[in-house]
Amino acid sequence: MASAVERELHLRGISTYILDGDNVRTGLNADLDFSAASREENIRRIAHVSGLMKDAGLVVLSAFVSPYAKDRDLVRETVGIPSFSEVFVSTPLEVCEQRDTKGLYAKARAGEIKNFTGISAPFEAPEQPALEVPTHKMSISESTQRVVDYILPKIEL
Repeated sequence: MASAVERELHLRGISTYILDGDNVRTGLNADLDFSAASREENIRRIAHVSGLMKDAGLVVLSAFVSPYAKDRDLVRETVGIPSFSEVFVSTPLEVCEQRDTKGLYAKARAGEIKNFTGISAPFEAPEQPALEVPTHKMSISESTQRVVDYILPKIEL
């Protein structure tokens, strides 16, 4: 969904960048595992990079599983309000498992991946996200449009 949102914003001439587990954990955070301490450090680093990119004028789409409220609060404080918006992609665990193209949930259930959110590690759902997107009830197009419609009024062009 983040990629689809990025494409829509790009079509409107808005400079964006997606930070996600694939591009952050292969470089900047390659030294981190999935322990609680590493998850916290992962999010802390992402918060600071997001803030720098925001200061450079980019709309930063940070697409991460951030299972702890205290870590999301840290990002909010680091990036600053009103620049930060917590978007909760509220999808049930069983749907996430069905959509898992990388087989990570199966590996977690088999014990091959430790501290996996929703399987062997907790997830604290946001209590008051700025936007909730129930992707199990919406198409990718509808989900994307919901996020784009939320972002556009926040951007000063």
